[in-house]
Amino acid sequence: MIRSVLDELRPRALALAAEDRAELAHELLVSLDGPPEHGVAAAWDVELQRRLDELESGSVTLIEADEVMRKVRALSPAT
Repeated sequence: MIRSVLDELRPRALALAAEDRAELAHELLVSLDGPPEHGVAAAWDVELQRRLDELESGSVTLIEADEVMRKVRALSPAT
């Protein structure tokens, strides 16, 4: 892409509302990954349904994010 186009787009993009910049940033990052591999979306659908089924059946227990982070910090060596 030629520099002048970037120079034109950058201030326009930065002038967008935060939510719109986030959406644009997400779309740009996703575009770098290339096309999704065949079957990935279907595999995620199966995994999400499995996890939902576990939650609804009560076979798993949710842990609050604060508790998880506290445990992670306790395992991490001091820097």
